[in-house]
Amino acid sequence: MKTSRPETRGLPSRREVLSGAAALAAAIASRGAGLAPSTAWAAEPAAAGISPDEALRMLAEGNARYVSGAIQHKDFSASREALAQKQSPHTVVLGCADSRVPPELAFDQGRGDLFVVRVAGNAVDTGLLASIEYAVRFLGSRLVVVLGHSNCGALDAAIKVVEEDAKLPGHLPELIGELRPAVLAGKARPGDKLANAIRANVELNVAELAASKPVLSELVSSGQVRVVGGIYDLATGKVEFLGS
Repeated sequence: MKTSRPETRGLPSRREVLSGAAALAAAIASRGAGLAPSTAWAAEPAAAGISPDEALRMLAEGNARYVSGAIQHKDFSASREALAQKQSPHTVVLGCADSRVPPELAFDQGRGDLFVVRVAGNAVDTGLLASIEYAVRFLGSRLVVVLGHSNCGALDAAIKVVEEDAKLPGHLPELIGELRPAVLAGKARPGDKLANAIRANVELNVAELAASKPVLSELVSSGQVRVVGGIYDLATGKVEFLGS
């Protein structure tokens, strides 16, 4: 009697795999059709509850409370039901994935106040850009903060790659490619090269976002949205806003 090979027992047959692939392709096509331009997506930007400058003031005041240890008590259960129905974050934070830099805590904000997107080195890629566009276009966010931080490991690694030709595994070289311009810009400045690269990275990302077409550039030029940079100090918790 013929039996299945032990390593294939329980695995789907080729016909099942092909059938599943066809179903997946159909699902992808259906999802794509659902995202086609419509009157809903073409609507005017969501109305903002507060101005960009007011949002920035709230963040600065919240950070001052965080630094001094006087953070406000927040009853998250009180807002849970309302937030289940709708979100209206006043600010988007593009931050580093570093576990020591928690935006909601650093700015002493409540759930639903910040739309946070994070990646190592707070680099701008297509997925993060689309997330930011979504927040300002449909959720009413009126301030975008690019938040770097002191002693950033991603920028430190980028410096080693640029200056020492260090080799990194996996997909890390792709990330370093996003950070290389900041390293080169920082090298042209006097002082600490890591601190310079961190600042240059924030500045470059702010400029890139503000000029990003068609969504952000239009909202920035009309004054509806503002893009600013900040650097979080790991030792003190203080955020330095750049050019604000």
